[in-house]
Amino acid sequence: MEEYDFYPTKPELSEPKAKGNLALTIFSIVLFVMTFLFVFTEEVTFIFHLLIVLLIHEMGHFLLMKLFKYKNVRMLFIPLMGAFVQGSKEEYSQKQSLLVVSAGPFPGVILGIILILLASNYQAAWMVDLGLLFLFLNILNLVPLDPLDGGQIFKLLVKKNQDLFILVFSFVSSLILISVGWYIDSYVLMIFGFVMGFRVRSIQAQYQLRKELKEDEIEYKTTYNLLSNKDFSKIKAHIIARTPALRTYIDSVSPEESDPLIASQVNGVLLSPVQNDASLFFKICLIFLWITSLVLPFILLFVFNDNIRENYEWYLKLLSNQ
Repeated sequence: MEEYDFYPTKPELSEPKAKGNLALTIFSIVLFVMTFLFVFTEEVTFIFHLLIVLLIHEMGHFLLMKLFKYKNVRMLFIPLMGAFVQGSKEEYSQKQSLLVVSAGPFPGVILGIILILLASNYQAAWMVDLGLLFLFLNILNLVPLDPLDGGQIFKLLVKKNQDLFILVFSFVSSLILISVGWYIDSYVLMIFGFVMGFRVRSIQAQYQLRKELKEDEIEYKTTYNLLSNKDFSKIKAHIIARTPALRTYIDSVSPEESDPLIASQVNGVLLSPVQNDASLFFKICLIFLWITSLVLPFILLFVFNDNIRENYEWYLKLLSNQ
């Protein structure tokens, strides 16, 4: 007999609607700016520069996701925190994913260096300020910690999609963020680290669930469309057994109301396949660019220190007069 003789057909997975993403992005930008203006009333220029840096950084991710046919791509800004771009694919490419992640910080570092080098010719203080902000935020973003771009690059390069690795990596990252925030007296960084800690708890729960699925020989490394009705039913049973509130909800509503939620829950457990198509040469080039972006600004500052002081004496005087 066929599979469907024993197991009911899995419900359709509702695709998130892309309609309204632009409006949501604009709303998040307005909220982001208004929150900063409320907290830092007199820092209008800095907030404007910060918005430019974040927009260009996230636009790099956004354009590459669009190029590689990601679905439901959207950009959102988080007040007092930053911004991110979200999108999805049924099957991911290691090479494409690395390019998507790299398209944010690497152009930002290059733009920062160009702005600072051009600033002396025009004696434009705003170029120095904007260039330094480009360098600071994008170099910081290349640090190999989760969920920074550097952390995503690290995970993609080592091809570690195992839940235990991600759990440990995320836990260590949150501890480092909290510790650095405490050391430099940055409450924002500490709060971000604690938020990451809550995310670690979610990753731990998912790790335990997938461990059970593996022990029961249930296929979860697949897409929802390719998931068999048999495996769907078994994953659903595991989820319900671990979530009593979900069981109560299912019993209190019709299948038409509960099916979309169940489908979403099961899809969240699945581990999307990743095509390991990045060549060794590509990885070496990316690592070289990564390391160069991290250290080049500091090398330039050290090697050309006297020259920089001479060319930017006007800027140093401007700072001292403020």
